[in-house]
Amino acid sequence: MTDKSNTAAEIKDAWQTPPEIFLALNAEFSFTLDAAADADNALCRHYITEEQNTLETSWKAAKPDIPGYVWLNPPYSDVCPFVQKAAAENADNAIGCVMLLNSDTSVGWFREAISSAHEVRFITGGRLSFLNATTGKPVSGNNRGQMLVIWHPWPRTHCEFKTVDRDVLMRFGARLIERAA
Repeated sequence: MTDKSNTAAEIKDAWQTPPEIFLALNAEFSFTLDAAADADNALCRHYITEEQNTLETSWKAAKPDIPGYVWLNPPYSDVCPFVQKAAAENADNAIGCVMLLNSDTSVGWFREAISSAHEVRFITGGRLSFLNATTGKPVSGNNRGQMLVIWHPWPRTHCEFKTVDRDVLMRFGARLIERAA
């Protein structure tokens, strides 16, 4: 399969989550670790860099010993290992994780995710405008919708499917930004 993306290879997997989305979700989940970040785009005080390799680093060791979830907006070029890592950290260490992914139920990693996750929230009402890794500016024209895959830090009984409206998250996050200014 040919990659049809026009995005430069060096930034293809480095898009940042819109701050309004992150802040709205952080109000619910109290994120304590960004599991795929660098000093320029980390959304949490504690983060795991590409060099540290979140797939090999223990989230339990990297995460502060306070209640809260791990935030993970993984590189979309190879999602499955990140889904497996979140499932393993959840099963082995009862670590909660919220993962932002493209909304695609036809891929193998989706089946893997729903076999271990507690919840999937499809983001409805529009697509996210991620921030460009080079400029830090929102880029419109995202050709895919997104979803949140959530592992809670308690025993799993089933996987729930829900929706959340993008604009509701954006407005709530924007209010949090205004309040902090």
